[in-house]
Amino acid sequence: MAITCGRVFRSLRSVCAPVTTVVGFSLLLTWIFILYQPSLGPGSIQRLGWQSWEIVSMPNNVQSPVKGNTSDLGSNIDAEVPERVDWWNVTVPEEKVDSSSFPLDVWAPLLPQATGFSEITVERCMVDPSFGTDLCTPSSTPEQDAIKGKWVRVKRDLNLEAGYTAPFLSIYYRRTRRQDVNIIIDLQLLPDKEEPSPSVGWRKAAMSLRAGVFRAPPLYLWYRMGKTPLEMSPTERANVITELDVLYGEDVPWYGFEKLHPPTMPQKGKVEATWLTYRRGVKIPPRAPPLHFSHDGKFKILQVADLHYSVSQGFCRDTDRKPCEHSDNLTSTLLGNVLSAEKPDLVVFSGDQLNGQRTTWDPKSVLAKFAKAVTDRDIPWAAVFGNHDEEDGMLKEEQLRLMKGLPYSLVERGPKDVHGVGNYVLKVKSADASKTHLLTLYFLDSGSYSKGYMSIFGLLPTAYDWIRESQINWFLQQSGAIKQIERPFTPDTSKDLGHIWKERQEQVTPDTRQLAKPNALMFFHIPL
Repeated sequence: MAITCGRVFRSLRSVCAPVTTVVGFSLLLTWIFILYQPSLGPGSIQRLGWQSWEIVSMPNNVQSPVKGNTSDLGSNIDAEVPERVDWWNVTVPEEKVDSSSFPLDVWAPLLPQATGFSEITVERCMVDPSFGTDLCTPSSTPEQDAIKGKWVRVKRDLNLEAGYTAPFLSIYYRRTRRQDVNIIIDLQLLPDKEEPSPSVGWRKAAMSLRAGVFRAPPLYLWYRMGKTPLEMSPTERANVITELDVLYGEDVPWYGFEKLHPPTMPQKGKVEATWLTYRRGVKIPPRAPPLHFSHDGKFKILQVADLHYSVSQGFCRDTDRKPCEHSDNLTSTLLGNVLSAEKPDLVVFSGDQLNGQRTTWDPKSVLAKFAKAVTDRDIPWAAVFGNHDEEDGMLKEEQLRLMKGLPYSLVERGPKDVHGVGNYVLKVKSADASKTHLLTLYFLDSGSYSKGYMSIFGLLPTAYDWIRESQINWFLQQSGAIKQIERPFTPDTSKDLGHIWKERQEQVTPDTRQLAKPNALMFFHIPL
């Protein structure tokens, strides 16, 4: 009996040992992966990488005023409208831009980057630097990267107009958030053997901005080092050099940027000028106020179609004007005169802002000027694409992103599950306190050219594109969601009776009034 009991206990022990091990290990895994939830420390929100071990703060005085109803701009703040002040004229301060979260090692000229440069240089390369790894990046060490920042290439070729035999020429800069590193505060372009006067604090980029251009006199970039951010006043910090870009052609640079004279490549014959442009501090494009009727019930729209702007100043065509040169300038002057005479509440560019046809080989330089006459007059504007806008390479997605970075722009990308880019809706409201939706504006991308219909030589499309079924369904969905209003509309004459006016809308007299949707307009480029 004793032997039998001993065998039983030994058997139980041999079974319990592995079972206990498995159960214990399971409980341990349950504790580690399910039950144990440690609180995240401050390091969890920090961006890992170079300079990640430093916690720095850059004073930020950037503030963008936004005029209009905050609810229309996506804000959660309800602004109180003072007595005898129109609801769209209320200025609401926008949240400050925190540039400390922006990456320092990426060239993104549209970002409101407030961090200054610590060093600038010029490098040439026999292969396109955009192909894979940049083989022509200036030499550096991990210690220099940690102090001054990594080298960043301005992705615009200074020798683009110098011919096929010229090497690629790029500008590189370093950007740092360290408070103990001197920051660049000024730039100059000077010929060979010339120096800034006085020369204190100025440094010279080693390579000419015309390197590799046949018979071009050298032109060097000089930059002036200022104080460290810790030593600068708020005014000085707001005026440091914060971004570089390159402009092609003789027209205006991008919003917030200035030309650095002289051009790195002068205009001569068919060769367009190349300019180095720079930005001081942060220049946030002003937003458009909410669209609204006037107190006398008017809302004027100016439609501008087929500007056909080019990188150059344009060529005249189909006109009796002689001599006729610089057609883009003539068009801009005409547009400015019309805007001054008509004073529209909204301008709609209805396609073919770009000429295409190999004349808009740098769409960004063209987009910088097409709406200049409108933005200079603080007029809100919207746009749709035409069949020529995408001909020279830049996709509509990228063009729309650039358009949204211009002042008073109302363009939107629209839903991605609907055919095209730029299908969106804008609403125009009443001037009284009720802010009643009175007019709907639809914008549709009518495409460019149909695919599958080719010419006899197989080179060019022969048919234009059309509005697709997904766009029609989207329009019906948007239209169906709009509520009816009492028509004809009678504005509320007292700002403090907005709730009474809403109640009054429900009291419709069949003989004189009716419920109906607001009027609507639709803008697209290619006719149905």
